[in-house]
Amino acid sequence: MIEISKDLYQSSAHIPFMHFTLHQYLLLTEEPVLVSTGTMQQAEQVLPEIKKLLNGKELKYILFPHIESDECGGLPVFLKEYPNVITVCSELSARELSGFGYKGEIQSKKHGELLTGNGFLFKFIDYPSEVHLQNGVVFYEETRKIFFSSDLMLRFGDAIGQTIDSSWKEEVGAINIERIPNENQLETLKNSLLEIEPKFIAVGHGFCVNCK
Repeated sequence: MIEISKDLYQSSAHIPFMHFTLHQYLLLTEEPVLVSTGTMQQAEQVLPEIKKLLNGKELKYILFPHIESDECGGLPVFLKEYPNVITVCSELSARELSGFGYKGEIQSKKHGELLTGNGFLFKFIDYPSEVHLQNGVVFYEETRKIFFSSDLMLRFGDAIGQTIDSSWKEEVGAINIERIPNENQLETLKNSLLEIEPKFIAVGHGFCVNCK
């Protein structure tokens, strides 16, 4: 894993035939937080690195934005290693996980709610990314001003450990109808995002962004 920003470690996989990069993140605080698990295969590969970084600590939380294999497919791997881990997700994802037989502890979050821990404060923002354009969530870590953008700010390329510079307004403005195929939901999301001022965007795919 690569320390891509202060306390934030990135695990990545590049898919050459798609020229596409997938990322997951470990926020290394006193109560460590994993943001997205990767697929089951990715989780199995990265688990030894995570254990090394944790250095005997337990993984406290797993956050993921919506039901998709690269976001939460590795949950069983981490639950087996860390049976007390708390999974935090949207209300729909929480229902889906229960329906799939997931046995770990789940906390559901909706727009405006917070997750406070030792060394972090996450704010949850509605993101219509679940099935049938129902709301998933994206995360803003207010202590470090890191926005975890999931699929919103996506770029192609081999972007492992790579960052680019941009402005937050430009990044929000670039979210278009292809990302959120409903004009009202798109406008609501953009307005919500413009209420925060990140310094760093930890993307789900592509190049992370230093906000200038």
